[in-house]
Amino acid sequence: MQNILNSPFITEMCEITSNMYRLGWNERNGGNISLLLDEAELAPYLDTDAVLRRIPTGFDAPSLEGRFFLVTGTGKYFRRVAADPENTLGIVRLADGGRTAELLWGYSDGGKFTSEFPAHMMSHMARLAVDPENRVVMHCHPTNTLAMNYIHPLDDRSFTRTLWQMCTECIVVFPEGVGVLPWMVCGNNEIGAATAEKMKLYRTVVWGMHGIYCAGKSMEETFGLVETVEKAAQIFILTAGKPRINTIRDCELRALAEAFGVEYRRDFLD
Repeated sequence: MQNILNSPFITEMCEITSNMYRLGWNERNGGNISLLLDEAELAPYLDTDAVLRRIPTGFDAPSLEGRFFLVTGTGKYFRRVAADPENTLGIVRLADGGRTAELLWGYSDGGKFTSEFPAHMMSHMARLAVDPENRVVMHCHPTNTLAMNYIHPLDDRSFTRTLWQMCTECIVVFPEGVGVLPWMVCGNNEIGAATAEKMKLYRTVVWGMHGIYCAGKSMEETFGLVETVEKAAQIFILTAGKPRINTIRDCELRALAEAFGVEYRRDFLD
């Protein structure tokens, strides 16, 4: 077996979590990531028949039976992932209709996956039904996106339209828009189900006064999606309360989407 610490998925997870911490998106033990892996990716590094322990998940996920996930651990700091991946990360396989996670590697201190594991798995199920290439769910607390929650209406259409107006690339990067949830208690099945419902339409879901959930085909794509939303929110915060003498008009947003050939939420524009 090759050393799993040299695998591309562990290496990339270490790099991404370090960058997210550096950018201030994941303070303390805030935020979490899950990456769907194929057995063929794991085979050179891991004996998938060797189960270290079985962890109840507290929910059903029959469509994810037998699927493998690399998941950040509960209570773990992103700034520590690169230094101690075997403690801060874990690889699990879902069994028993998703009610059990079989630990194959990681959580070396006896810990387990993030408390928001149900929300991640529900989001994976929702996104895989829309896009079979979806592999990543990423949750973080980007400062400007969070600040925007306090001074902007929390509904899908107006939040999306404002973000689109902040930066030319936005309607191209997330043409489907963003979903927005009101404040909810985190770490339970209720917020997981609400997030998954939004994930049927969007790759980005804002948790009111909490943070953001993003999904994508790769770690890099998903990181870039968060990055773009956060940049737009930063521009909004920097210009909030000041007279706006210029903006990207709806007709220009339509022209952008059509020029780049993306399907966008036409009903989100006037």
